[in-house]
Amino acid sequence: MNSIFNLKGKVALITGGGGVLGSNMAEVLAKHGVITGILGRTLDKVEATVTKIKNAGGEAFAVKANVLNKEELEAARDFVIEKYGQIDILINAAGGNMPGATIGPDQAVYDMQLDQLQKVIDLNIIGTILPSQVVSEIFAKQKSGIIINISSAAAQRPLSRVVGYSASKAAIDNFTKWMSVELAVKYGEGIRVNAIAPGFFIGEQNRALLLSPDGSLTPRGNKIIEHTPMGRFGTPEDIEGTLLFLCSDMSKFVTGIIIHVDGGFGATSI
Repeated sequence: MNSIFNLKGKVALITGGGGVLGSNMAEVLAKHGVITGILGRTLDKVEATVTKIKNAGGEAFAVKANVLNKEELEAARDFVIEKYGQIDILINAAGGNMPGATIGPDQAVYDMQLDQLQKVIDLNIIGTILPSQVVSEIFAKQKSGIIINISSAAAQRPLSRVVGYSASKAAIDNFTKWMSVELAVKYGEGIRVNAIAPGFFIGEQNRALLLSPDGSLTPRGNKIIEHTPMGRFGTPEDIEGTLLFLCSDMSKFVTGIIIHVDGGFGATSI
């Protein structure tokens, strides 16, 4: 398709591409002519997204790697370079939360399970830093490349209960800014690092927290909607414009920023 974003022929690698937001990002980029590599720890969900993209006329491929394993990430990177000769875009969409890293209404902070807290921190922080480290070696040689990290509405406004997730996403904001300076100063203006901070989107991990089995809002869901001026949860399509902007030359003088796509959640006060 003809695109004002001029992304045709670019090569992207997306971690967490089997998730709700990650898979939609892959599909959107593919529609705009990007050769889209979807990286996952297991290939079941990844292959489903690849098939969907191919059926729609796009070009995509699956790569198996754990974002916490540097050797597997290096092998995935080398595979892409051997096959396509370049990587232009890295999207770090792998991340998530675990029940044991949250504080329930009847729990205290000392009840939190430290092993699950460590897993959340590792997945969100190390799982973003390692792919960035591995792929930025290619960007440094090319003098060009785009990294997009996934932050959260919880980064700047810590949410009650989800202590591990909020803290780790705040670290993503900090890392995004740090990495943007590191790469631009040392390797030039062609390398940009930014982040997207989604508000509340319904996914597999939070569905039961926000929606009752009949589809009505839970008390937690009600509270979130009350503090979202636009009065609804986000949909994957709501991120598309921001994603394409950050991946294209439309944002060629933009680096080190976090764009909130949250329906106004971060702007509200009580």
